[in-house]
Amino acid sequence: MQSYVTGALLALALTLAPFALVMSGASGTNAVAGIFGLAVIQIVVHMVFFLHLGRSDQRWNLTAFVFTVLIVGILVGGSYWVMYHLDHNMMRMTME
Repeated sequence: MQSYVTGALLALALTLAPFALVMSGASGTNAVAGIFGLAVIQIVVHMVFFLHLGRSDQRWNLTAFVFTVLIVGILVGGSYWVMYHLDHNMMRMTME
């Protein structure tokens, strides 16, 4: 129960921190970098405290998670690549 409370408090802090960053008027690139960094930290907090992927007896779950992230990354990256090159590969019709 202790790890769930710790995880919930960390998740709450990592949710409020980007809001405070934006409301403080940080510049665009700094705000985006800060929000992205805090999001990555929050993902790690969720994996360790709620999914318990930090323990040694959960290695198969970690392996399955990494494989899933890899497959999703390939699918999303491939979809973006196809959509980016779609207009280049299509025959353009000129309006006269």
